[in-house]
Amino acid sequence: MRWLSPVIAALLTVAGVAAIFLALGKDPVEGLSVFFLNPLRDGYAIAELLLKATPLALIAAGLAVGFRANVWNIGAEGQFVVGAIAATGVALAAHDSGAAWLLPAMVLAGALGGAAWAAIPALLKTRFNASEILVSLMLVYVAQLGVSWLVHGPWKDPEGFNFPQTVMFGEAALLPVLLEGTRLSLALPIAIGVLAAAWVFMQRSFPGFQMQVAGQAEAAARYAGFPVSRAIWTGLLAGGATAGLAGMAEVAGPMGQLTEHVSNQYGFAAIIVAFVGRLHPVGIGLASLLMALLYIGGEQAQQYLNLPSSISKVFQGMLLFFLLGADVFVQYRLRLRAPRLGA
Repeated sequence: MRWLSPVIAALLTVAGVAAIFLALGKDPVEGLSVFFLNPLRDGYAIAELLLKATPLALIAAGLAVGFRANVWNIGAEGQFVVGAIAATGVALAAHDSGAAWLLPAMVLAGALGGAAWAAIPALLKTRFNASEILVSLMLVYVAQLGVSWLVHGPWKDPEGFNFPQTVMFGEAALLPVLLEGTRLSLALPIAIGVLAAAWVFMQRSFPGFQMQVAGQAEAAARYAGFPVSRAIWTGLLAGGATAGLAGMAEVAGPMGQLTEHVSNQYGFAAIIVAFVGRLHPVGIGLASLLMALLYIGGEQAQQYLNLPSSISKVFQGMLLFFLLGADVFVQYRLRLRAPRLGA
């Protein structure tokens, strides 16, 4: 049931989507076709699906490391933004250099920026027992205000027609495109590599085993001498680093610059991806494709069915709701009993 419940949740989400289309006066068959089949209609559409799935897989892989240890990093959205800011700072500092080291430096800056932002809740958690949920979530808004200040102020493109954005990155600061005629970039194999590394860490390493024990039985972990504080730091830094890497991939990939709308709520959606994927790298890869389908399907529904752009967020919420409901049957089962007759 642990692996069946995500499938049940996905099927119930499809049924819920059809019901919403019907309630909105749309043909459910046409709506489902637009939402789930249009994003797969040709090679370019599939490349866009993989492009959307890449940051989701990156972020969710890091979050899963912490979630397995009951380290609840809810601020990946802010770490994504800070990673994008750090990578942009490197790109702008060496804008005209064209040096070969520029792109690797941006990758490193993005990962370190996200990790540094995640280190704040890690420090407050281990030093003062502050809730990492609240601290990481509140830091999201700090990061968003920070990027807004930068693109409206010191990093604003003077020739950008007053739009809040930086200058476009040079060729040396952009990720290479994998398929000609598409926007799919080198970020995809990087994401696959991160998923593979997460699998090795969580399934084949002693520190990963220690983190799982710390998450499932903290008292047993302390008795065995496992450092619980290390699990907190590892979980938060892993999530921050992968979120920052995803932010770097976004500004150095499809965007090619930094704007105040750099994030498409990937950090929050990746939480759903991690749980739908059962905190397992293979499951996360599949769940990221499903979530990307919901993103693009929402855009298609807005374009072809004249539905609001928020419709995809409704469907994402439905997926999480049905997953939580189906997860009840991981630990419990329904038992039908005949009613007792009175004496």
